[in-house]
Parts: sequence; structure tokens; C-alpha cells
Amino acid sequence: MGKITVTPCRKDGKVISGLYVIEPTVFKDERGYFMEVYNKRDFADAGLSMEFVQDNQSMSVKGVLRGLHYQKQYPQGKLVRAVRGSVFDVAVDLRTYSETYGMWYGVELTEDNKKQFYIPEGFAHGFLVLSDVAEFSYKCTDFYHPGDEGGLIYNDPEIGVEWPIPEGMELILSDKDKKWGRLSETFKFQF
Repeated sequence: MGKITVTPCRKDGKVISGLYVIEPTVFKDERGYFMEVYNKRDFADAGLSMEFVQDNQSMSVKGVLRGLHYQKQYPQGKLVRAVRGSVFDVAVDLRTYSETYGMWYGVELTEDNKKQFYIPEGFAHGFLVLSDVAEFSYKCTDFYHPGDEGGLIYNDPEIGVEWPIPEGMELILSDKDKKWGRLSETFKFQF
């Protein structure tokens, strides 16, 4: 029924392999809207063959910054979207064999633009809540394994993520997210 538009992500003239912004077809009328969030056939037609095994959803308030997280031995690909509100979503390439190792890409995901962001295995992921409240949904290609998580500090100068932090916004981070290390100190994906 619905088709998708898949846009490979580019930074500094380079395509970041496996990283995509996905836009579903949205059918609107006077009653509201309808869209297919995920359709295996449409994804396959677009050359995307990932298999999802777990769906997660979180709610956060304005100023919450979650990340930058990854799983070490059981890396997860994630298809993420904002169900409510607005977030600035970021992925950082941790694949040591990649010509874009250490590069980041960010995209604003909102309940209005309905964009989705696919972050493949081997990336760190995080987001900043821009609206008063945001509900965030993500499909994962592997299960969460406690004790297997790693992370990068959100403001690592080696990466240089340009978070859109408005003047006066107080960031809210978990204790764990305040303690992550820098890219040069972190786990490196060899797969």
C-alpha cells in the first residue's frame, strides 16, 4: 500500500554506508492520517534487508539527552522515530574499517515530519529532546543484552556533534551518560 523514500546519509561529501533517513507515504484526509511505519516488502524493494526482533518506546522531557549508546558484542541496528514531539537524533560511525569512522550525522525527527532514521550495527546512537515532551519509538535488529552496553560522551571534541541546544536549555543526562569516554578511548567494531 504505502511506499517509502530512502535517502542515504552524506556528510562532508561522503556517504555514510548503511545510514538512512526513511520517509513513509502519509495518507491524509479530513479524519487525520494513515501511514505504514514498517512494511518488510517495501523495505526489501528499497534494498533494505534488516530483520527486527524488538520494539522499544521511551518518553522524555525537554532537554533530555540520551546517548551516545551502543552494544559491544551484540550490536543493534535501530529504526527510530518521534511518535510525539521533536528530537534531534544522532548516529556516530564506530566501524574501524569504514572510511567514515568517527563521523556523525544528525536529523530532526518530529511527529509532523514523520521521518525515520535507520542506524545500522556498529554505530553509537543518541538523541536530544527539543519539544516539551517527546515519545520516541525504535525497532531493533537484536535484543538488548544487559552488561554489553558502551557509550561515548555526548560532547566529545573528537567527534564534534553540533547539538542544537538553545540558549538557556538545561541538559538532563543520566549519571551513566555523564561518565562515558571519548572516541579514542572507546570500543571499536571490527566486524
